[in-house]
Amino acid sequence: MENANDGDRSGPKQPLTDDEKRAQRERDSLKLSRAYVLHQIESSTNERYTESLRKALGEIEQKLEQLGSVR
Repeated sequence: MENANDGDRSGPKQPLTDDEKRAQRERDSLKLSRAYVLHQIESSTNERYTESLRKALGEIEQKLEQLGSVR
């Protein structure tokens, strides 16, 4: 019977560099912010506030795309 780890021939994972750790923390923070803004959009009854939130959401998603492409 094969062990589940037999298919992983790349060896042990390399530790993340400081820049990779920083990017991962920033990505995680942006994902949390995105979830919060989405929740606020869903519960908002003020159209002006909702529009402001949509703009913020767009900026968050743009930053996430930039961080994702750097990986």
